[in-house]
Amino acid sequence: MIIHEDTLISDELLSEHFACNLKACKGACCIEGDKGAPLSREEVEIIEKNLPEILNHLEEENREFIKENGFYEADFDGELVTTCLPDGRCAFVRKGNDGVLTCGIEHTYYQNRIDFIKPISCHLYPVRIREFETYTALNYHRWPICSPACDKGQMEGIKVFEFVETALRRRFGDSWYDGLVEIDRQLKDHQ
Repeated sequence: MIIHEDTLISDELLSEHFACNLKACKGACCIEGDKGAPLSREEVEIIEKNLPEILNHLEEENREFIKENGFYEADFDGELVTTCLPDGRCAFVRKGNDGVLTCGIEHTYYQNRIDFIKPISCHLYPVRIREFETYTALNYHRWPICSPACDKGQMEGIKVFEFVETALRRRFGDSWYDGLVEIDRQLKDHQ
């Protein structure tokens, strides 16, 4: 584990490789798992404010589901998460003509219709964060559906923390991320 400012970071963020390979996995992380994407209270409010525009970019089935069931709920641990359709798909998922699942919130953002890209838990994936009283823990979430992403990251020389650079800068700031890059450089120098 690496201690950096008020974060405790798994070594795997700096040692393992990752780069999404949507052609291989088809966006399976938007449908697999036992619950929806974690949301903060602030993100719920932001999505609520932007929901009418986001709904315009979703398929009819998703729009109806959200209208009937809402877009978030408390999971078995009491955490707020996105709701999921009966087949497990996140309520905000879109399916492209190529069969790849993508985020409807992100799609709306890239259409310049809203200024919120997507929940930080999705933006950071495969990094999972957990807040504690005095620090934040960052861990690498590894599962079989992402093995093509691990292979692609290895081939392209992209470490986990580099893959999620934009999300880490969004969540922790530029100075924090630049410090992490320096830690990575120092670790390489001592190998």
